[in-house]
Amino acid sequence: MKNTPYILLCLIILSAFSCTKKEVPHYTISKVTKSDTASKVLVHISSRLTKDQLLSIAGKIKSDSSALPNLQLCYLLPGHSDKNTGANNYYAVAKYPNAQMANMQDTLKDADGNIVRLKITGVSAQTAKKLLALHPKELKDQNFFGHFIDDNNQTVIIPFRDFTDPKKELYILELDTTGKVVSATIPTVVKKDGEERWMVTDRGDYIILKDSVLSQYSIEDLGLPYNSIKSGL
Repeated sequence: MKNTPYILLCLIILSAFSCTKKEVPHYTISKVTKSDTASKVLVHISSRLTKDQLLSIAGKIKSDSSALPNLQLCYLLPGHSDKNTGANNYYAVAKYPNAQMANMQDTLKDADGNIVRLKITGVSAQTAKKLLALHPKELKDQNFFGHFIDDNNQTVIIPFRDFTDPKKELYILELDTTGKVVSATIPTVVKKDGEERWMVTDRGDYIILKDSVLSQYSIEDLGLPYNSIKSGL
């Protein structure tokens, strides 16, 4: 077996090539906030990524940000505002716990072997495709403004104007993944501060549609959107 060392060398080289890290999806960072408990990084992604893709981004940021303790990554989809820090604004959150705080349930690791706690709250690309395809037959002739997925409620919001109605009223439908209507609203349209607001509750909650982004505002959130959604994602 004179060729054994040569064969082993070839196997080591092939193994090295097979262990190279996967390509990291494109992302951008808009804000880094440090506190006593965490270093929070807002990470913008261009589409609905898988667990492995989110982990690859986390590993890259972790390796480039070793000086940041208790790293916490908040992933935002296009259209989501980084001005709102509410939990329902993020597609996913990845946290790197201190080694002292790791437990037996912490089995998820990035490419460098660091423990990561990843929670994906947004719907998957497959579920999103299903929601975006929902189109009630009764509304085939209406003027739709777009399909907007509410990741927090796992529904699709469909605003439209009924041109068959003499009043041409505005309607907002919300459907779940089975196509069931979970809410139907005829908002009151109000012009304020140079923008058109669709008032959806009696207490003053409203929606604004601008540049294919539907932003939902709560009267309790001091003028910040509690959920911003880009159409068709």
